[in-house]
Amino acid sequence: MIERAEFGRTGHRSSRVIFGSAGIGRVDQDTADRLLPLLVSSGVNHLDTAASYGDAELRLAPWLRAHRDDFFVATKTGERTGDAARASLERSLERLGVDSVDLIQLHNLVEDDEWDTAYARGGAVEALDRARSEGLARFVGVTGHGLRIARMHVRSLQRFDYDSVLFPYNPTLLADAAYRADVEELLGVCAARGVAVQTIKGIARRRWREPVPPRGEARHSWYEPLRDPGAIARAVRFVLSRPPLFLISSSEFEVLPTVLEAAAAPGPVPSADELSADAAAFAMEPLFDGDELERI
Repeated sequence: MIERAEFGRTGHRSSRVIFGSAGIGRVDQDTADRLLPLLVSSGVNHLDTAASYGDAELRLAPWLRAHRDDFFVATKTGERTGDAARASLERSLERLGVDSVDLIQLHNLVEDDEWDTAYARGGAVEALDRARSEGLARFVGVTGHGLRIARMHVRSLQRFDYDSVLFPYNPTLLADAAYRADVEELLGVCAARGVAVQTIKGIARRRWREPVPPRGEARHSWYEPLRDPGAIARAVRFVLSRPPLFLISSSEFEVLPTVLEAAAAPGPVPSADELSADAAAFAMEPLFDGDELERI
């Protein structure tokens, strides 16, 4: 069974691996349904979705009718104005078939103009805070991609008392000294305030080199994940070896069993030499570069 830990100051003990549902947004219900028994048997009790993940919220709805009390449910909105963010949350509740979610998050809040709109009077932050007070969500978080997001999260936490943050975290990205410094500053702020820390792209290999998949190949993620079980295990242990961190599983759900197995099995923290060897063996590349590769 996967270890559980306090999800920040929420009072919920979440599985250290959180199911990332983006990959089920473009599959049929039968395909999505086959994943639920695997989550339950592994002890996963936290689901992550978003309004922009295709039909993912709809695919989760049948699970939640039977298992709502078994899962901490998080969704996201990409809207920046208050009215639009409120409407997005209400639509997510309807699609999920629930009266409330545990966590509503501002999705990928990194651009300066969007940040200004979200925090302005009548903006999304104000609206989601109000929704929390009305019981539509219990907690509010903020997420993001790219090498600027850790620094932006620090700025966001200075402006609003979020319950959680989410950002990319893997050895390849942390090789960037500036990003690593921003991450460490962010982790310090989160530790001091009891803010839950969620990480993404933990088993990322690189961006797809072929923009169009070969016939018969299905892709559920915009990036290529690691597929070698040993490399996945080392990547998972790299993230989970740091106790405050939670790992959101890859959208490429075919590797989910390997990720869950790695998270449930004890193992040594990978050495720098092992991680470097994986990076070379599997031609791993950073997903972001602070410039033209920032947007997904």
